[in-house]
Amino acid sequence: MHDDVVRSRLRDLKIETPSWAYGNSGTRFHVFPWPGAARDVRERIADAGLVHRLTGCCPTVALHIPWDRVDDWPELRDYAESEGVRIGAINPNVFGADAYRLGSLCNPDEAVRRQALDHCLECIEIAGEVGSTVISLWLADGTNYAGQDSLRGRYARLNAGLDELYAALPEGVRLLVEYKFFEPAFFSTDLPDWGTAALICRRLGPQAQVLVDTGHHAQGTNVEQIVAVLLAEGMLGGFHFNNRKYADDDLIVGAIDPFELFRIMREIALAQTDPATRESAGAVEFMIDQSHNIEGKVDAMIQSVMNIQTAYAKALLVDEDAVAAAQADGDVLGAHRLLLAAFETDVRPLLTQLRAEQGLEADPVAAFRAAGHAERLAAERGVASVKSAYESL
Repeated sequence: MHDDVVRSRLRDLKIETPSWAYGNSGTRFHVFPWPGAARDVRERIADAGLVHRLTGCCPTVALHIPWDRVDDWPELRDYAESEGVRIGAINPNVFGADAYRLGSLCNPDEAVRRQALDHCLECIEIAGEVGSTVISLWLADGTNYAGQDSLRGRYARLNAGLDELYAALPEGVRLLVEYKFFEPAFFSTDLPDWGTAALICRRLGPQAQVLVDTGHHAQGTNVEQIVAVLLAEGMLGGFHFNNRKYADDDLIVGAIDPFELFRIMREIALAQTDPATRESAGAVEFMIDQSHNIEGKVDAMIQSVMNIQTAYAKALLVDEDAVAAAQADGDVLGAHRLLLAAFETDVRPLLTQLRAEQGLEADPVAAFRAAGHAERLAAERGVASVKSAYESL
């Protein structure tokens, strides 16, 4: 693919950053406070605006409710626009209250299910007030012991709740259903895999699609194959990009396995040019979902954005005609080497040229650091006092 075409495709790549990644966070054992970490939703949006100004490709910021709750949503929408960004996906929180000990939409208690559903319905209203077109739903629902609850009963409750939620979606608003094969439950998870999520979304209707969190899989899972199948079925709604080595999923995108990220982005690039999948692939949301525990907040986010751009640029450089010919000839090694050739290409000069055309610095992380943004934020905000769950006992 010619460099001009690659740069054009890269200019079209938009990546949403999450508000929650800009604040202090940590493990279940401790939260390590970071100097200058955002303390409220306005500061989180301001940090997202800074990332967009430095990268040129992050025009939206996702919100998590009630973490980001305000009294005046139109005012927050205006504030985001003053920072150069728009509010993106609205993420309901149906796992952070004591009532959700046994689940939310799958809870055996009808009153708790009602509480969870009412919160999700409220999030749809919030989406309307801030101009969002995406509700991103992850459930922590599951069981810890065999016999704890009826598995079929939980599935029926899940479908009943999602039916009501889906019926409330305005035209043009999508429900992205996220899955995770385990955590926090230890015996069963009510939305454990992409197949269950796809079944549910197909049952609900065209405004429901699957959200793939790249860290929500068992070790060795072929994530790009999942992506390819969902793209073929028109059911891939979006990504939560992150990375992990073992069981968690909050590391910088591409930090552990950049080749996997490249392979995923290649499936996207292929689908974007295939007439059968071009339209649905063009609507896929590229969202980051991270929790920066021991590193800086803003520059780590910028690095994730750059890693996605790098992987996508390399994916666009694959000689797909040559790959198809090698595949048709049964040339297994030849086809593989063509992918390696693209993956091993140094695309930094290409991305530098792209950023220069946009009036951006060649290395946004270096630009962030050279400008003293971290020091400025630390001076303005200080270090917030935080406690872990264990320290609060």
